[in-house]
Amino acid sequence: MKKFNLIIACLGIMCASSCCQTQKQQDNMENQVIETIMARRSIRKYKAEPVDRETMMKILECGINAPSGQNKQSWEVRVVDNPELMAQMSQAMADGHPGMEFAKECFRGAPVMVFIARDLSYDFSPYDCGLLAENIMLSAWSLGVGSVCLGSPVRFLMNSPQAMDRLGFSEGYTPIICIGLGYPDESPEAKPRDAGKVKFID
Repeated sequence: MKKFNLIIACLGIMCASSCCQTQKQQDNMENQVIETIMARRSIRKYKAEPVDRETMMKILECGINAPSGQNKQSWEVRVVDNPELMAQMSQAMADGHPGMEFAKECFRGAPVMVFIARDLSYDFSPYDCGLLAENIMLSAWSLGVGSVCLGSPVRFLMNSPQAMDRLGFSEGYTPIICIGLGYPDESPEAKPRDAGKVKFID
């Protein structure tokens, strides 16, 4: 009987220990998510170091696991990480906007260009693409990869049939968000946020 009670006590201790460990892991995971969100910064200066395809696939997998209306996944993503092609894309965007030299430098030297297009047939696709972009930027940061979310390349692409043809988006899709990705070569401070814009309604 004593042996049986001892076994039961040991099992109880093991179970309690396992539950505590699981709770601790969950707490750590929650903290990691919050820390990533609060630590992420927009990066506008990058190291001349490529982001390998394996890391990019992890980031993009996180991106396409973002929520979307009716699970339509109303986005298409094109990734350009070949330096020669990136230079061609930058030049094509600049050629489409004579006198706007910024068009050539808008990705801030990031070694990866990500172009996200929305499905024009679905009204809520801009929101889906925004959620996708946020997942990409947060997951990238968690892996030590910086990002900058860009709107200006979208405008530059509209005047560049050459660049649009090269990206090869499906018919009915149009670019809406671009992201530059790479290893940060700066550590910008967080800009202040206006918490007064958040209110509880009782």
